[in-house]
Amino acid sequence: MRTDSFALRHIGPRESELKEMLQTIGVDSLEQLIYETIPDDIRLKSPLNLPVALSENQYAEHIGKLSAKNKVFKSYIGLGYHQAILPAVIQRNILENPGWYTAYTPYQAEIAQGRLEALLNFQTMVSDLTGMEIANASLLDESTAAAEAMALLHAVRDRKQKKENINKFFVSEETLPQTISLLSTRADFLGIELVIGEHKNFDFSSDFFGVLLQYPGKFGEVHNYSSFIANCKEAEIKVAVAADILSLVKLQAPGELGVDVVVGTTQRFGIPLGYGGPHAAYFATKEEYKRNLPGRIIGVTKDVDGNNALRMALQTREQHIKRDKATSNICTAQVLLAVMAGMYAVYHGPEGLQYIADTVHYSATNLSAELVKLGFEQVNSVYFDTIQVKAKAEAVKKIAEENEINFYYPDTETVSIAINEATSLEDVNDIIAVFAKVAGKEAEPLKELLQNTVIPTEIQRKKEFLTHEVFNSYRSETELMRYIKKLERKDLSLNHSMISLGSCTMKLNAASEMLPLSNPQWGNIHPFAPVEQAEGYQVVLKRLEEYLTEITGFSATSLQPNSGAQGEYAGLMVIRAYQESRGEGHRDICLIPSSAHGTNPASAVMAGMKVIVTKASENGNIDVEDLREKAIKHKDNLAALMVTYPSTHGVFESAIKEITDIIHDNGGQVYMDGANMNAQVGLTNPGAIGADVCHLNLHKTFAIPHGGGGPGVGPICVAEQLKPFLPGNPVIKTGGEKAIGAISSAPWGSALVCLISYGYIRMLGTKGIRKATEYAILNANYLKERLNEHYKTLYSGERGRAAHEMIIDCRPFKVNGIEVTDIAKRLIDYGFHAPTVSFPVAGTVMIEPTESESKAELDRFCEALISIRKEIGETSAEDENNVLKNAPHTLQMLTSDEWNLPYNREKAAYPLEYVRENKFWPSVRRVDEAFGDRNLMCTCPPTEEYAEA
Repeated sequence: MRTDSFALRHIGPRESELKEMLQTIGVDSLEQLIYETIPDDIRLKSPLNLPVALSENQYAEHIGKLSAKNKVFKSYIGLGYHQAILPAVIQRNILENPGWYTAYTPYQAEIAQGRLEALLNFQTMVSDLTGMEIANASLLDESTAAAEAMALLHAVRDRKQKKENINKFFVSEETLPQTISLLSTRADFLGIELVIGEHKNFDFSSDFFGVLLQYPGKFGEVHNYSSFIANCKEAEIKVAVAADILSLVKLQAPGELGVDVVVGTTQRFGIPLGYGGPHAAYFATKEEYKRNLPGRIIGVTKDVDGNNALRMALQTREQHIKRDKATSNICTAQVLLAVMAGMYAVYHGPEGLQYIADTVHYSATNLSAELVKLGFEQVNSVYFDTIQVKAKAEAVKKIAEENEINFYYPDTETVSIAINEATSLEDVNDIIAVFAKVAGKEAEPLKELLQNTVIPTEIQRKKEFLTHEVFNSYRSETELMRYIKKLERKDLSLNHSMISLGSCTMKLNAASEMLPLSNPQWGNIHPFAPVEQAEGYQVVLKRLEEYLTEITGFSATSLQPNSGAQGEYAGLMVIRAYQESRGEGHRDICLIPSSAHGTNPASAVMAGMKVIVTKASENGNIDVEDLREKAIKHKDNLAALMVTYPSTHGVFESAIKEITDIIHDNGGQVYMDGANMNAQVGLTNPGAIGADVCHLNLHKTFAIPHGGGGPGVGPICVAEQLKPFLPGNPVIKTGGEKAIGAISSAPWGSALVCLISYGYIRMLGTKGIRKATEYAILNANYLKERLNEHYKTLYSGERGRAAHEMIIDCRPFKVNGIEVTDIAKRLIDYGFHAPTVSFPVAGTVMIEPTESESKAELDRFCEALISIRKEIGETSAEDENNVLKNAPHTLQMLTSDEWNLPYNREKAAYPLEYVRENKFWPSVRRVDEAFGDRNLMCTCPPTEEYAEA
């Protein structure tokens, strides 16, 4: 046995267990199982052309050598990205802790109270600093958050504006260039006309429904927007502001000026640059817009005993439920990064943030004064951290880069310098020395920072912030470490047990893949640094694109989309650009089978398409004749089919090539949703089924951790004809020759976590990556057969096999008074996170074990579900007081002096013997969803306010 084989460590079942698992399934070999699962005509005839697998040690050496190719200069580029200092206590206890990074989105609130509290802290921090009433629990990046703000303001136009079709949106020319590019991409198919100009010349015309301002502006100037915003209100034009969150410690909160939305990024709060991401964006607005707020909101509610509890409010899985009527297609937030940013505020508190912001500002004002002494003109009169210096850009650039310093050069006569938290007095003197050399003068080094400010009193912040106890209690590392651990203990993550969520692929996130993320050679590269300084990144990203292109059977890949839903949108936008280039821009019909992934309809609508749903047959497959009929009916305007393969029902449909041919014959393109790619890699691919574009979830199939609900990466892979249209970036050239506009803020999206997927592919290699897929299918079918006598599997392939996931039907248990939710909550008592509940079919659970789970863990899970099935048999519709309806059972309940339930404590807490060895205690009982929505509370309230609600 090669104990240095990564595949041996990544894949759960041992070779010695394979025979028994195959016997249970009823096949003689793994090859037979794959033959019975995947249709013959789409199986790959030859192995993937990927590198030979590296051992974990070899990979560590390899990635270390690549990191050394990156040149980590001091970057003062700004443009929405600034080096920040990640406190070691947060790095060690959150970023590097699988208790935090392997958790899933908190859909099961009872076992996610730690994450939910950390996100409530984040929301409170954002609301306090922006001066807004309500904030969400993070978005993908600043530019996409700005686009969501534009969409929200468009959606909440008053009746008169809607009736008169008021569709103009003004964007200040001082907005970040990547945001303007992304807004242009989004506006095209939303019927919004962008007008970009100088805010001082805005005419407050009734033709506009909204405006976007940057605060401070992209090159640092801080404007007093109070009269501008007042004029907008008078003209009934709504206002969004993209604000630098650290500057809000010093500047008046936008909410005090009466704006409607504030967006931005929290990257400055301790998150590594990471060549562009992942970073948690924020979105804050008025209470009246809460039902239009994109993404997730964390709210306070009660559990069944009346104890305080947290849960996701209002928008829980809203894009799955509302589909094409959803407010956004956001499926992945940036939870891990939001948790880190919120904890940065907890650690530093208001006085710590004040010190950091003051130091940044004083460094900028002192630098400005010294450069003026050297004879340079400094253009910005009011600024927080960024100055603009008139100088020969080429001369400055040459000397700066010789001294390993990056500035930004807006034109040949201007140098923009953005100071950050990591800028020391020594660094300020180094900058001064560069300009002194350009001027041919000697400069006296600064010995201390004078406390000079250029922010006028009328726009200085006067209102207190972060007054809640949580931001004023944990100053020592010991205290913060214990607080983080207290929250971690309330959450069930992969470091405790299997999380078998269908469609979500909760596989191992190996330590060897994760370790490079902590290396500053990867973490401290600015996304707009000259590409020659990021040679290590360029090698990794280019190779990863090549590997993904090979795996999907396509021609090219873009890594830019930073979530699966963004990948869907990007894929559809590329299709639209291709069709426009052929004079077929009128094509706007998107066919979506009822079995497709839940975010698909929302993505199609965002891309300006009209959604037509096609039927499923009785066996859960796409109704081919219904699809053919609708494709022919709409052939003149057919843009695309969005198909999930294998289907969300967990089946490889044998008619898939016929389906893709129908679409092509009627002028459309085929978009394949890659949510279930874990069942394809190395065995078949989107190219083989006849698709034209697919997105991949790197946070599923390719081992990036879910991080409690993000980071995610959703790259798109495309066929040859779509290659020229891959998305670009206005600052660093990326994408195809006819690139569509930006899809996310950074040129390569969340580049830092792409290292994980690169490592996954390099350590598995051609054979390992195929074996991982085979074992994912093996594990799913093993579960299916073990549970067969106790639960009905809703759909199977033509030969009776599941793909990598399956749906079990819980609707028959309604006669016993048991709902699918009761089973989900009872599983907590057995130490398991529930599978995906009531999606895509109400009253069912969708189970996906992944290849990383051992046979022993699969057996424990089966024993739990079989035991629950027996418990269901003991209940009746008239009996509400049973072990399932009362689940989950907390330690507080079990240790109470009173016990008035008709079953004993042992049955409640230790239903099977294995539970005793590794008991997970939920911190609250079943939460009251309705109470939380009626009494929405989305910031950290004083304790007495909980009682009032």
